[in-house]
Amino acid sequence: MKRMVGAALGVTVAGLLARAAWGVPAAMGGAPRGERADRVRRSPQFRDGKFRNEHRTQTMPNGDTGDLIRRYRADKDNRKPRRPIPLVTHPGDKPSQGGLFVTWYGHASALVELDGARVLFDPVWSDRVSPSARVGPRRLHPVPVSIEELPKLDAIVISHDHYDHLDLPTVRALVRTQSALFVVPLGIGAHLERWQVPADRIVELDWNESTTAGPLRLTATPAQHFSGRGFSRDGTLWASWVVAGPARRVFYSGDTGYFDGFARIGAEHGPFDVALVQIGAYDPLWPDIHMTPEQGVATHLDVHAHVLIPVHWATFTLAPHAWAEPVDRLWREAKAQDVTLVVPKPGERVDIDNPPTVDGWWQTL
Repeated sequence: MKRMVGAALGVTVAGLLARAAWGVPAAMGGAPRGERADRVRRSPQFRDGKFRNEHRTQTMPNGDTGDLIRRYRADKDNRKPRRPIPLVTHPGDKPSQGGLFVTWYGHASALVELDGARVLFDPVWSDRVSPSARVGPRRLHPVPVSIEELPKLDAIVISHDHYDHLDLPTVRALVRTQSALFVVPLGIGAHLERWQVPADRIVELDWNESTTAGPLRLTATPAQHFSGRGFSRDGTLWASWVVAGPARRVFYSGDTGYFDGFARIGAEHGPFDVALVQIGAYDPLWPDIHMTPEQGVATHLDVHAHVLIPVHWATFTLAPHAWAEPVDRLWREAKAQDVTLVVPKPGERVDIDNPPTVDGWWQTL
């Protein structure tokens, strides 16, 4: 009898593992080959078989992984809101041919409308950020709008290939519903080609290289992070982004640690009308590759931006800190530095020329 129970349990576990692993190889993407690999190797950022940051960085310097796990397990209730996160599912205004508008969909996904064109950053519409649809960090709120409800895009810009920024089902949906270019850092085109994105819709850039999309000029600028899907690391590049139209300019930080490169970006490409800056998923064990909220404000000042909109918080639990801690700290620092801060609800369309005041909506959750 025990053998029968054990066998049945083994079959059940194997079935669960098989279900969790469904689609994982495809989601891990592809490796650069041929001319793409040659271009990767020619990059000044690629040395000794990997892409490198400008400064020496470590993901877990002198870190105690056991301590990190213990902190993840402790105080779980504070790492998610106690009530539903308010969403704006009907932004109201139709897409404009003028002005500058930002719609944050949660985490790092944001739509920027400027000078009559539209750029979608790091779109992730899946329920989990993982190679599997059945395991991994899960959404704390629904996506405010469906892929089909997005307006016509001029470019889809990716900062790096981590699962919470580059998502296979979302990419496939955007291939089906949009005709926009995918503008990505070096090497990421291999993932997109494996996912059947047409080659003529893929533009790969090294740091300080640019391309055009409609009236916009998109420039990949340095960031301080890392990359990798599955078991490989740093085979593709990561980047921050400058989007310049005839009249307006936007900076998007992507995932990054704080470093002196932001001051150079500000000097070379600024000033900016708005900066979308990563503020969440930080921890003392990885200070080099994610910013604290205070460093997010410093980045905003370095690039000479007028309005600061925080991203990379609220949607997925990716660090041991409390759910609302990043934006609470950001608000304090923004007030101390006299920075114009906007904290939209997911799905809220912000007019950068008439930025709303911060109302602390997250503090009621």
